[in-house]
Amino acid sequence: MRALLDKDRFGPWAVVTGASSGIGLEFARRLAASGINVVLVSRRPKILEEIGVSLMQEFGVSYRVIEADLANDAGPKVVADMTADLDVGLLVSNAGAGRIGNFLSFKEEDLRWITQLNAMSYLVLTHHFGARLARRGKGGVLLVSAMGADEGIPYSATAAATKAMVSTLGRGLHVEFQKLGLNLTVLVVSPTDTPIFEKLGFARADMPIKPLSVQQCVSEALAALSANKPSIMPGRLYRLMHALMPASMARKMTGEMMKKSTNFVV
Repeated sequence: MRALLDKDRFGPWAVVTGASSGIGLEFARRLAASGINVVLVSRRPKILEEIGVSLMQEFGVSYRVIEADLANDAGPKVVADMTADLDVGLLVSNAGAGRIGNFLSFKEEDLRWITQLNAMSYLVLTHHFGARLARRGKGGVLLVSAMGADEGIPYSATAAATKAMVSTLGRGLHVEFQKLGLNLTVLVVSPTDTPIFEKLGFARADMPIKPLSVQQCVSEALAALSANKPSIMPGRLYRLMHALMPASMARKMTGEMMKKSTNFVV
């Protein structure tokens, strides 16, 4: 596996949230392959420990496991405190979840839970590590958003809104951080073949375009970060579809797919 990032610029340590599976796990692997030590963050420390040992054995890097619930407003502080002694050159903010259902069927606590996890944790971690990176004068931040979020996604309205916030935050900070010598890229995740794919309402048989592999998704994201692009939507066909399809048509099509995965009624 070839190196995708300059470890002198983005190392010696990188923090990856949501590192226990899917895209987060692949980020950890690609960073380790680049010779960057990894801080693995999620709510599943046993799995993270297994991943860390594997990365250490395969790539010769060091690792640290942090058990943190980023859906809790104390979660980001746990990450900040437990990395205070490390020279962190990169934050990959990837933790998140999607809850499918009719908006009015959710309780207020559910709405607050997903907003804290998908948006507020990103804001707080980016602020914390952004300040640390600015003092170094080099490094980067990669924020994970989602295709369709900016246009709105029926039956996933709150999750989409949180990811739209991440996209907007990243686009604004790209200009600010560039002046500080930092890279910042928003990964707008196209439909990608991960364990959560079908839970989010996407049946492979209904997809007009085949889902991307996590390897392609992460490779394109890291290449964009290295080039300091403001955002990247992996997959040429998905970029083309997104550019050509009217937002109203995309909402209708996505809403029909999402509706199949919810039993919530009002």
